Amino acid sequence: MSKTIIDTNFNFPNQKSVYKGKVREVYNIDNNLLVMIATDRLSAFDVVMPKGIPYKGQILNQIATKFMSQTEDLVPNWLIATPDPNVAVGHLCDPFKVEMVIRGYMSGHAAREYKAGKRLLCGVPLPEGMKENDKFPEPIITPATKAEMGDHDEDISREDILKRGIVSEADYLVLEDYTRKLFQRGTEIAASRGLILVDTKYEFGKTKDGKIVLIDEIHTPDSSRYFYADGYQERQDKNEPQKQLSKEFVRQWLIANNFQGLKGQTVPVMSDEYIDTVSERYIELYENIMGEQFVKADVTNIQERIKTNVKTYLAKANF
Repeated sequence: MSKTIIDTNFNFPNQKSVYKGKVREVYNIDNNLLVMIATDRLSAFDVVMPKGIPYKGQILNQIATKFMSQTEDLVPNWLIATPDPNVAVGHLCDPFKVEMVIRGYMSGHAAREYKAGKRLLCGVPLPEGMKENDKFPEPIITPATKAEMGDHDEDISREDILKRGIVSEADYLVLEDYTRKLFQRGTEIAASRGLILVDTKYEFGKTKDGKIVLIDEIHTPDSSRYFYADGYQERQDKNEPQKQLSKEFVRQWLIANNFQGLKGQTVPVMSDEYIDTVSERYIELYENIMGEQFVKADVTNIQERIKTNVKTYLAKANF
């Protein structure tokens, strides 16, 4: 029996449809609720890796749901319940077709673009004289289009979003405001754990009554990049790599093995030993970000566990 969950094919009561993203699978229940299952799939450079990472889905789901509760005083969110370690249940929402990426530091994709000579990212001017992992004078918002599985997210400017009618100006102002408030709160929580929230992305949707809410995940190692605060400046001064908590270590491994999701490139084989190290790193991420020990869920039969827990919840909720 596999100890990871890669794919699901459930048929819940009153199920209307299912959407399968890069990592999450979302079941529409009676056009009213969404049951979101965090699988153990690993996505990097917008490509889903062939093997799952043990406990990754549980880690992402539990981090996201905790941060939802820690930010709901600032920004409303879609979440109603978490009937299983890998499952979140929330209000049906119509998602905006952009991801709100916010960056406090010159890292990851921004740093790669900067090294290539670009000084404009998503319409935002980048200061001259910066080096990788330097802090921006103020956090910058660099949105991306939300791609379907198998496609690449693409950078897009605020001006293009509005010009193309992807989001109305009134709604976009709310998205920007919510993004900055969430990033500020995330920065404060990270600092309390001895971490720096480097950058992250948020996704938003509209409920049936037109309310804009936070959906999907928040401040997880898949959607965010963290540095250890201790020694950050010393490493910058010495031009040394930052000690970080994110799945950037997977991206760097892939780059070292000649893969960046480009046409014609083949995903390198991840050995079972490497998969185990990735799982251990995700657990390390969880414990540092959450400030608590990770408790592994029973993975004897993940599919049956999830099915039972969700059906029990839906029965109690009269769905």
